[in-house]
Amino acid sequence: MKNPIFPAAMLLAATLAANADGQNQPAQQSSVSRTTGDKTVKLCDNKTTVQVPNDAPKTRAEGQRISDALMAQWKASNPNSDWVQGEVEAHQVVVPADNAKLVGTGQSSTYGSVTNQDVQVWKNETYKTAVYGSKVFHSGDELGSEIAVSCDMCHPRAANTHPETYPKFQPQLGRVALLRDMINWCIEHPVRGKVLAPDDPKMRALEAYILAQRKGTPLEYGKR
Repeated sequence: MKNPIFPAAMLLAATLAANADGQNQPAQQSSVSRTTGDKTVKLCDNKTTVQVPNDAPKTRAEGQRISDALMAQWKASNPNSDWVQGEVEAHQVVVPADNAKLVGTGQSSTYGSVTNQDVQVWKNETYKTAVYGSKVFHSGDELGSEIAVSCDMCHPRAANTHPETYPKFQPQLGRVALLRDMINWCIEHPVRGKVLAPDDPKMRALEAYILAQRKGTPLEYGKR
């Protein structure tokens, strides 16, 4: 799959788990605040849930309403959380490291000296992957969501994803998880999409974007 180039201002997303439970109920007007429904949509904390009817429209606006309802509950239970502070509307993707200082140095007898072209290719290809990851992160369609939920609705600009803490034990999975494992958990549950293979271009791009947004953060694997 080609990774399309998007502007840096265009950029995982809420993690939701759904279980069918009211298949024989009559159709009702879509509302994430109702107490009964056809799908139970779960936040990535594995506790906060809302009910969503099976016939809810698959639109970004509806997905945003679902996400807002989940986050409203989560914030009420976590009044001191301020990770959304400083969020801006533009989905800026952090640029990769500048390797210009390596120009003229040797890579090895096999590859020769580093050229300006090498440095530019490294930067362009790396950044393109992160930007594609931003596109997937911000799109329910790209994520294959059944309910139009995307990662950014709960994790604006990849906030509160903490990729620098992986691998670590994740209670939701009951085992030690890599970042991609938690991405898939979120895709399968809150987003209600299909899990991605480790080498899927979308998975690689999502990991690149999430890591890019935490550029400069020290690694501290295992941290809870």
